[in-house]
Amino acid sequence: MSEVVSVKPHDKYYGVYVVELDDGSVRLATKNLIPGYRVYGERLFRFEGVEYREWNTYRSKLAGALANGLSEQPIREGHKILYLGVATGTTASHISDIIGLNGRIYGVEFAPRVMREFVVLADVRRNLYPILADARKPHLYRHLVEIVDGIYADIAQPEQASVVADNADLFLRDGGYLLLAIKARSIDVTKEPSEVYKREIETLKNRGFEIIDVVHLEPYDKDHAMVYARFRR
Repeated sequence: MSEVVSVKPHDKYYGVYVVELDDGSVRLATKNLIPGYRVYGERLFRFEGVEYREWNTYRSKLAGALANGLSEQPIREGHKILYLGVATGTTASHISDIIGLNGRIYGVEFAPRVMREFVVLADVRRNLYPILADARKPHLYRHLVEIVDGIYADIAQPEQASVVADNADLFLRDGGYLLLAIKARSIDVTKEPSEVYKREIETLKNRGFEIIDVVHLEPYDKDHAMVYARFRR
């Protein structure tokens, strides 16, 4: 097992750390909010009395986007975030590390089986709030979610951008950010991914979003792109 040589804050991304190992490799990581606990079998690193969790670029689309040079990591300590398609909470757990106990993640998930795993995670990480619901019907959980600083979306829906925009209209503050993982093959398997990305991005623009960056996620995820945008009411 490789030993940790150094851990340094990422020179570009807030709340993200770069772990250098003695075999010469480097890993992205976040500071573990709950020391001693793994979420998805990730490696834990201890350095100078602090524990960090490896942020696996093949397991988290946001980590893949950062590895591929996303222009900014907008999530900050204390932020409130609406996470659409939270699944079992792999990426959400790293966002949980970044926002800390003063922040909140409202995790919306439609599938009861994976939501059960997320509920277990939320028992340990107290800044996670599970919501079993359909992201296409945000009015049904309107009473559970406050105005948020950001939306993170990873949903396998044909109209991803429209679903996100409907949620933004209800919950996202003016100037709030969006991180949207577009799954081209989930939207339309008959079209080339680049066509799908353009169509979804155009929908976002028409619904009040300013597109800041688009990063393709290969080799970590095939036919995926991460869109980073800001919302103007």
